[in-house]
Amino acid sequence: MMAASATSAAAEMRRYWAGVGLNRSLATPKRYVGGSVPGQRDPGGRLAASEVRTYPRAMPSAIAPPVTGSTVAGVWARVGGFVALTKPRIIELLLVTTVPTMIVAERGLPSWTRMLVTVVGGTLSAGGANAINMYVDRDIDAVMERTRNRPLVTGVVRPGEALVFAVAIEVIAFALLWRFVNLMSASLALAACLFYVFVYTLWLKRSSASNIVIGGAAGAAPVLIGWAAVTGSLGWAPWILFGVMFLWTPPHFWALAIKYRDDYTAADVPMLPSVASHAVVTRKILIYTVGVVALSVAFGVAADLAWIYHASAAVLGAAFIAGALNVRRDDSARSAMRLFTFSITYITLLFGAMAADALVWGS
Repeated sequence: MMAASATSAAAEMRRYWAGVGLNRSLATPKRYVGGSVPGQRDPGGRLAASEVRTYPRAMPSAIAPPVTGSTVAGVWARVGGFVALTKPRIIELLLVTTVPTMIVAERGLPSWTRMLVTVVGGTLSAGGANAINMYVDRDIDAVMERTRNRPLVTGVVRPGEALVFAVAIEVIAFALLWRFVNLMSASLALAACLFYVFVYTLWLKRSSASNIVIGGAAGAAPVLIGWAAVTGSLGWAPWILFGVMFLWTPPHFWALAIKYRDDYTAADVPMLPSVASHAVVTRKILIYTVGVVALSVAFGVAADLAWIYHASAAVLGAAFIAGALNVRRDDSARSAMRLFTFSITYITLLFGAMAADALVWGS
């Protein structure tokens, strides 16, 4: 009986790992270049061949079959799993950037209905893209400490269910935006999803250290969606604002990746901090941060905003650059996380200032 139980458990485990598509060589040591290992580096920032170390791939902390119970707790766990697929914390930035952009485009408050539908449609579209990203990345999510509790790794949601869910909410998002806003905003949302999935997730993330640089275009799309939802067109101002978000994404994410560089090394994902020296990473963080501040000033001019926005952009920009300089001097994870946290504060306050400016001064 015990042998039969062991055989059944082993079979269930094999079915589970096959379901999440994990590589059977997860526990096999693999050679990686970069990470936090000190040593001789070449001009590109990578460790020299003599400094290549061996890191074992980590197994997930929990091996569990999919949650299928019909209890209340099981149902809520499943619901929470589907919500987690959309990466709610990332979607919060959608509200921070979309609504103020609509206010600036309108030079006042747009209709509540239009704002609500735009936010809901944009949220569903971004959530669908994030869910597909989790579906594709479920193998490396199981290896990384930061992501090993995601629903496709723990088995709360099955891969097939996640993919159907993602496509369904993406279709709903397009239909909502097209029917109640306009075709341009719907098309921009769909384009952002396709770019995030095919260009970033399937192509660049595992193949290029420029992954987040180019992939950041998807995260910058909400400002275009918001502007198009109000005006039905795009001019210089929204494209400059798109540039602000596009340049903001790398320093924001690289700051986080500095703390989790070993995660990316273990998963064999060439995120810049895992394949380049601290000096190389922080130099690029500083360059992109200066670019963000410069474009934020240019946006104020292009959108004809007044002193509330310009003063805020100047003060916030100076603080952002100071944070980037501090990370350059201090190579600790704590310093990097301070910059990561402030980068979110920066965007929140900058977009809040542009909305306040448009509401106070109007057209």
